[in-house]
Amino acid sequence: MHEEAIRKADVLIEALGYIRKFHNRFTVIKLGGSVMEDPETLRALLVDVVFMQTVGLRPVVVHGGGKAISAAMQRAGLEPKFVQGRRYTDEATLDIVADVLIDGVNADTVRHINKYGGRAAALHPRTTCCLFGARMRLSGDDQAPIDLGRVGEVVDVDTLTIENLCLAGIVPVLPSLAICQEDEGLLNVNADTAAAAVARHLKAEKLVFLTDMPGILRDRNDPGSLIEGLTPDGCRALIEQGIIDRGMIPKVDACLESLESGVRKVHIIDGRLPHALLLEIFTDRGIGTEIAPAGASRRAVLEPASVR
Repeated sequence: MHEEAIRKADVLIEALGYIRKFHNRFTVIKLGGSVMEDPETLRALLVDVVFMQTVGLRPVVVHGGGKAISAAMQRAGLEPKFVQGRRYTDEATLDIVADVLIDGVNADTVRHINKYGGRAAALHPRTTCCLFGARMRLSGDDQAPIDLGRVGEVVDVDTLTIENLCLAGIVPVLPSLAICQEDEGLLNVNADTAAAAVARHLKAEKLVFLTDMPGILRDRNDPGSLIEGLTPDGCRALIEQGIIDRGMIPKVDACLESLESGVRKVHIIDGRLPHALLLEIFTDRGIGTEIAPAGASRRAVLEPASVR
């Protein structure tokens, strides 16, 4: 009994150093993937968020809702269409996206944080919108413009509102929707890039991506090949070698842009693991991949030269 109590005390002491280090600093958490589909996993994650807020950190939650949106579209008789990995968003699709993100995912997330003892506030276009954007312009192979409908990217963030809520001990929860600066209509935004934009504008201490993978792997078929630490140069080398590919490239690009804009560290972790946030932030080893400038990480860092 005493040994178990001592072990728990050691864990608390290890966490204490990180609590002091990150006190009053922003951590932007991108919530997505299958973690949002499993009630028990989501409960553990949001309890982590409440813990962070309780001990003086300033968590900010940004979320998407891809699976729920696709399911709602199918119920409405609409076939989801993707162009270069982006959901084509016409007016009918946009209505569904907004309803699912605002009345579904966002409302549930806020309600559960409050239920677990925290305080949360919904920040979206039907309350207080903090994300402002422009329509996204993509080019095809022939350089002709590609129409994505009401798809955009974040160009500005109302950081004052977010900061004031955090100072009051309230967790801001934002869906990946922005107000278009050109026509004041809604824009559907990729949740990864939305979270990265929020982190950049807040100059956050950390940006955490919750995914369905353990982190960045040398071999995607081998969970044991997790890369614990990477520098930006290491990430670029992995992209060149094809180790980081497909859907992970935009996520890593968002990581690198965030680091260049003042975010201290970026983490890619498996959100399906119970209490993944606490394990990554408050332990020496962590559980996922940490991306940080050279010399800033305490973890074993994969050097670019070792990739080749």
